[in-house]
Amino acid sequence: MKKMKRNLSLVLVISLLLIVAACGGSQSSGDGADKSYTFKLAHITPTSHMWHIASEKFAEELESKSDGRMKVEIYPASQLGTEADMVQQIEAGSIDFGLITAAYMSSRSPSFAAWFMPYAFKDINAAHEARTTDVAKKILGTLDEQGLIGLDYLFAGQRVMLFKDKEVLTPEDMSGLKLRVTPSPPMQDFYRSAGASPEGLPLPEVYAAVQTGVIDGMDMDLDAAITNKYFEVVDYGAVTNHMVWPAVVTVNKSTFEGMPEADQKIIREALAVATDFAVSTRSAQEEEFRTTLSDNGMKIYDIPASVFADQIAAFDEKYKELDPLIKEFIETFRK
Repeated sequence: MKKMKRNLSLVLVISLLLIVAACGGSQSSGDGADKSYTFKLAHITPTSHMWHIASEKFAEELESKSDGRMKVEIYPASQLGTEADMVQQIEAGSIDFGLITAAYMSSRSPSFAAWFMPYAFKDINAAHEARTTDVAKKILGTLDEQGLIGLDYLFAGQRVMLFKDKEVLTPEDMSGLKLRVTPSPPMQDFYRSAGASPEGLPLPEVYAAVQTGVIDGMDMDLDAAITNKYFEVVDYGAVTNHMVWPAVVTVNKSTFEGMPEADQKIIREALAVATDFAVSTRSAQEEEFRTTLSDNGMKIYDIPASVFADQIAAFDEKYKELDPLIKEFIETFRK
């Protein structure tokens, strides 16, 4: 009898412990929807650049929409390494989010080169709208097999051309000029077809290279021309707006898919707010940036797309053959 009582007591104690364990010890509900997170986000631009400002907006929205459960630590200006380093860390799960240029991503998934189709979009608002199309989503989807998820695209300004001491008006004027161009095949092909010699210098070396005459200018955006003070070393800025410049918002696939759907939704909604904010803010700054560069001694002028008609045709012909998604992209947006 005593033995039965002891066994019954033991069962009751174990049952009580199980109940306590089920009710306490974790803040998460059954579906994990109240779990807390502290994410790491990395990118290459300085804190004054729109990508960093958009990152801060994303962090603010994420914390608000999650009632404080989701926080973001932001690592700007390549603090965690090059883009190649960052992507490796995202794959490993040591970084959660990265704003990785489509230029770099095109080295891992060729279809991202589609975004560098010259003169594809009237402005960044049009490019921002294009990111929701089927073909843009298909391009993001090519990252799945690499253990990554492309969540969205984030735009800064369109590309312009900066020249040290020569006013370039036609492709013929570019013949023989050494220009810093991001080492992305489609971007460099465009400049080669215009007669220039593209140089793939790391961004931190560009200021000194143009100052000392190692290069004659660069492919850049107005935002970066100001934040990196290139107006101190170049005299001419041709506002061509010849290519858009998207970042691919990238996340570790297993990390994201391991979250409850409710938390995935919060992330996507916060990101949508941040990308909309970036484009609306940046597009409103276009005239301000042109004025700032003019006030700092640069001659700012426009070159129409018609001047590069031959280069546009050559790009389309070559890149349509390289990847079916690039072909679909060109045929969708080349009006």
